[in-house]
Amino acid sequence: MKGAGYKNNRKTTKGSLTNCNMANCKEAEAQLSEVELLLSMFPNKEELLLNDELALAELRDFCEGKAFAPPSSRVHYTIQLKLETEADDVVVASISFTYPLKYPSVIPEIIVRSPAISRTQQTQLQTALNAFLNDSCHGDICALTALDWIKDNAPSFINKKPLTSDSSIPETTLSCTFTRLWIYSHHIYNKHKRKDILDWSKELELTGFSMPGKPGIVCVEGLQGTCEEFWARLRRLSWQRIFICHREDITLRENSEDDMKECRRFSNFEEAIFDVSGKRSRHMDLGQLYTFLNERGCGDVFRLYFKIGEK
Repeated sequence: MKGAGYKNNRKTTKGSLTNCNMANCKEAEAQLSEVELLLSMFPNKEELLLNDELALAELRDFCEGKAFAPPSSRVHYTIQLKLETEADDVVVASISFTYPLKYPSVIPEIIVRSPAISRTQQTQLQTALNAFLNDSCHGDICALTALDWIKDNAPSFINKKPLTSDSSIPETTLSCTFTRLWIYSHHIYNKHKRKDILDWSKELELTGFSMPGKPGIVCVEGLQGTCEEFWARLRRLSWQRIFICHREDITLRENSEDDMKECRRFSNFEEAIFDVSGKRSRHMDLGQLYTFLNERGCGDVFRLYFKIGEK
């Protein structure tokens, strides 16, 4: 799985040059080619999870000439990678890839996480990975190259003693990620699922809302780890169709309550009902939903859900 032969695996999508300039097309085609290759290599969702399926759909439409504007969302996926440590143990690491809109002209955002890696070790590993990406991954797709580098180098960071103990790191240098997930479901009717959504959001201290009916919409916001735990629980339930259509990640100082409050768009978690008549209905009033989102500074997200509904 070495990156040296990876360049030859590129594909070119027909009709992709019709509605965009040459630079945008080449970047979009390279992104799509890489994601499709990775999906063929990691077909199991337990190995590769698309965190934003709408972003991939927009990218494909753009490459195929079905959309005139470049994608508005960034491709984001997570790969579960098994690492063999120097002590002959096997450690599972979660590798998060986020493509800037101009990737591969600019390097991607790649973050390595594992329960076996301390904060200090993760910082050291991340610094080394970023240096490698800056040196080696400009202008060409590099996901497999980065995975190879992580497999070869991460074990040494896992096993070596941190240069500085976690407890001695000044709080001002630590950071965490605030995340907001926008989840789309074909429908949410089941009373048990609705109760689970409310209970889990309370347990995980997440804010946001859920809108039952058809379609079903869930938004959760809070620390990245708890949002991802919520999503992992939710997608394990039986659904006709459910996926993350958009996500927002903001880096914060760890334990900075003021920063957390500033980022939150919702003060609590609630089940939002938008039914003009007050009677039971399978379809909510979308005008009320738009007003609800717009009042919280999220009006732009309505377009994403509305676009899904057109397909």
